[in-house]
Amino acid sequence: MQQDHGSATGLPPGGAASATAADGAASGVAGIAVARFGIGDVVKHRVFPFRGVIFDVDPEFANTEEWWQAIPEEIRPAKQQPFYHLLAENDEAAYVAYVSQQNLLPDDAGEPVQHPAVGQIFEAFRDGRYILRDQIRN
Repeated sequence: MQQDHGSATGLPPGGAASATAADGAASGVAGIAVARFGIGDVVKHRVFPFRGVIFDVDPEFANTEEWWQAIPEEIRPAKQQPFYHLLAENDEAAYVAYVSQQNLLPDDAGEPVQHPAVGQIFEAFRDGRYILRDQIRN
């Protein structure tokens, strides 16, 4: 599923997308990366000033090579880790972001995300996380 992931480089408006690949993915069975976050979790970027709610998870990088190559090599994350689709926001805009697991932290602020598409995917915000709409669930 291809989406608009921010600017042409996939970076959020006013920021860059990733830090180093040093602490990529938690290991699961036979080296398969384990997702630390789930759909509905509110997260923030480890380096750049944006936060968002997760609406989809890829078990490893699943965007275009062009998008990947547009990230400066010194900050390009590893591909072999979960990548998250976020309804993201910063002080300037709301947008869709595609972020590696190594660059996300839990957002413990307890505040809802003010992205205009939140209500299309989620039905409620409870206890610091979003509840997926029934008609969206698989």
